[in-house]
Amino acid sequence: MEKQAAELVQITPDEIDMGLIQTYLEQLPDKALRFGMRVVLALVFLLIGMQVIKLVRRIVRRSLKKANADVGVAQFLDSFIKVTMYIVLIFMIASGFGLDAASVVALLGSAGVAIGLAVQGSLSNFAGGVLILLLKPFRVDDYIKVDSDGHEGTVKEIQLFYTKLATPDNHVVIIPNGTLTNSSILNTSMLGDRRMDIPVGISYDADIRRAREVILQVLEDDAAVLKEKDRRVFVQELADSGVNLNVRCFALNEDYWECRWRITEQIKYALDEAGISIPYPQMDVHIDGNAGES
Repeated sequence: MEKQAAELVQITPDEIDMGLIQTYLEQLPDKALRFGMRVVLALVFLLIGMQVIKLVRRIVRRSLKKANADVGVAQFLDSFIKVTMYIVLIFMIASGFGLDAASVVALLGSAGVAIGLAVQGSLSNFAGGVLILLLKPFRVDDYIKVDSDGHEGTVKEIQLFYTKLATPDNHVVIIPNGTLTNSSILNTSMLGDRRMDIPVGISYDADIRRAREVILQVLEDDAAVLKEKDRRVFVQELADSGVNLNVRCFALNEDYWECRWRITEQIKYALDEAGISIPYPQMDVHIDGNAGES
């Protein structure tokens, strides 16, 4: 039986159909040429498609700009158009290599649950971007603080899935839109102006009324301080080393930091000129003269 099986399996070179191999070798250059032409055409189509996508995006951006659309809306739509058109372009190129788009769609439909679980984070970010544009908790160029992670900065871009913030120390923070829609956001730019509270300490020996007059004059002399808004100097705390005052005033958002730094410096100069000292932590030690007597 083993000999019979070996005889059945054994194939001699004479039994090989040389005609099939010869036919394949004769057709190979033609197939390689046609495949190479497909690759070249696909690359040409890709380059043309990329230029068309850039052109469409440029036209949409110009149209939105002429329509005075919100910058965040323009950025979001630009990202959406870019992603969608590149997906369509890839499918069109793949169809040139024999990929059946209907089969791919059917496959994606059958695997919808698995794909939905895999991309649920991205879908959440996309939905978050839509909510941000509809509800407008912030806009581009607004200064915001995100309570969930403590990040803060100026909004630079609202994209399809992420929002970019520029921090005061010139860093870029990229936050998922889903995180922003599920967090408490402090928008300091929405009202146009911003209140500043500057702590100032004076010694217990200083005249609080005189210190208040000096500080209020500094606020009066600063051009960036909004004079129609409330300006106050009040005692915040009776601390261990001195009296802590709170200086409160308002400035426009774009003037806030420069105004705050300038006022803090000018208050120091004004208090020095008025002879009002600013305390520093100190400890008074009393030595009992009788402690060494036995």
